[in-house]
Amino acid sequence: MAESVSLLSFFIGSFLAATLLPGGSEIALISVLKWYPESFWTALLLGTLGNTLGGMVSFGMGWVLPQTQKLRHVEKLRRFGSPVLLLAWVPLLGDAMCLAAGWLRLNLWHAALFMAIGKFARYWVIGMTVQI
Repeated sequence: MAESVSLLSFFIGSFLAATLLPGGSEIALISVLKWYPESFWTALLLGTLGNTLGGMVSFGMGWVLPQTQKLRHVEKLRRFGSPVLLLAWVPLLGDAMCLAAGWLRLNLWHAALFMAIGKFARYWVIGMTVQI
């Protein structure tokens, strides 16, 4: 029961951490893995899912913003496209990139895929560090 509550809390925390709200989910992942090391893959997948869904909320917020003018720095993102969202996990910068990707109307599925890969890779590195 406690493990399920911890995993659910981590999922919610990882979701909220990926929105424009301040916060991080790394400490929560470390705590879950210290208490429940057998939940390694479950925690990584739930964290990735929650963090990606949170990033997609920011993406959606960008999508609904009016495109009234060209923004120089945002236009640079268009040049690199969705693969730049591999870095969507980077604090502060990642939230802005997700928002900008939505504003630029980048492909929804490509954006979600690259976000998920980057976020999973970050959690995997953290998880492997905890397991050592």
